[in-house]
Amino acid sequence: MSSKYNKYMSLAGINFSSQSTDYLRAMAGNILAEKIHGISFSPYIEGQGPGTQISAEQIQARLNIIKSNINWVRSFSCTQGNEQIPKISKENGLNTMVGVWLDNDLENNEKELENAINVAKAGHVDILAVGNEVLLREDLTEEQLLGYIARAKDALPDVEVGYVDAYYEFEDHPRIADACDVILSNCYPFWEGCPAEYALLYMKDMYRRAIKAAKGKRVIITETGWPNLGSTEGGAIPSYENALRYFIDTYLWAEEEGIEVFYFSSFDEEWKIADEGDVGAYWGLWDKDGKLKYV
Repeated sequence: MSSKYNKYMSLAGINFSSQSTDYLRAMAGNILAEKIHGISFSPYIEGQGPGTQISAEQIQARLNIIKSNINWVRSFSCTQGNEQIPKISKENGLNTMVGVWLDNDLENNEKELENAINVAKAGHVDILAVGNEVLLREDLTEEQLLGYIARAKDALPDVEVGYVDAYYEFEDHPRIADACDVILSNCYPFWEGCPAEYALLYMKDMYRRAIKAAKGKRVIITETGWPNLGSTEGGAIPSYENALRYFIDTYLWAEEEGIEVFYFSSFDEEWKIADEGDVGAYWGLWDKDGKLKYV
C-alpha cells in the first residue's frame, strides 16, 4: 500500500535503540506534518479542569495550536462549554468524535445527552461516543449504559454511535458491543505495566481482542499514549525517549494497517494528578503551554 510515511515504513515496530534522539524527533515531525488521524482534545489550561466553564475563545486558541497536525478531534463532554468544541472544530475543517460524559450523577447525564443530541442535530458530530470508561469505573450498570446508547441511537439515526472503554470491557460485555455501531477501544500498554520495548506488540494484541469482540464492526483506538515523566507502572517507565518511540511506533503501525487511532493526549494537564498520580500530568504531545514536546 502507498503510505504517507513511506520513507519510515520499514522501521515500524523495530528497536529504535540504535537511532539518535534527533533522528527520532525528525521522524515524529514528519508524522505530525503529514497529520495523524486524531487526538483526544481537552481545552483546559493551567489551573483549570472539570468544573471550569470553557469559552469559545479558549477552545479556538487551543485548537489553533494543534489543528495543522490532526484530522479528527475527540472531545469528552457536552457541558461546561465543551459542547462548543464540535462546532468550532468543524469551522476549522476537522472531523469530530463527540463525547457524552456519563457517570453516577444521573441529573448531569441528562444534560450531557440532551446537549449532545442537539449538537449532532446541528450537524457537528461525525461519531457520538456515549460514555467513557463508565463500566471500568463502575459508575453505571450495563443496563443503564445500554439505555443511554439506545436513546442516542433513537434520536440520531443518521449518526454513528459508540461507547468508549478499555478493549477487554467489550469482551466482558458483549451486549454493549452489540448495541454500538462502532467499537471505541482504549488501549494502554503503559497502564498494564508493559515495558516499552514490548508495548507495540501488546497494543496489537489489545486491538485484535477488540476486533474479535466487535464481530465485524469497525474498531477505532480512541486512546493510547505514553507519558514522558512520572512514576513507573510495573515495567512501564515514563521517559522522553519511551514516549517518543511509542508515538512513532503507534502511527507507523496504524498507517501500515489502516487503523484509526486517536492519540492521548493533546496537552499536558496538571488536574489529572489527583486521579492518576504524578504521571497523569505528562501525556500530552504538547506541553501545558502549547509547545510541541517531541519535535
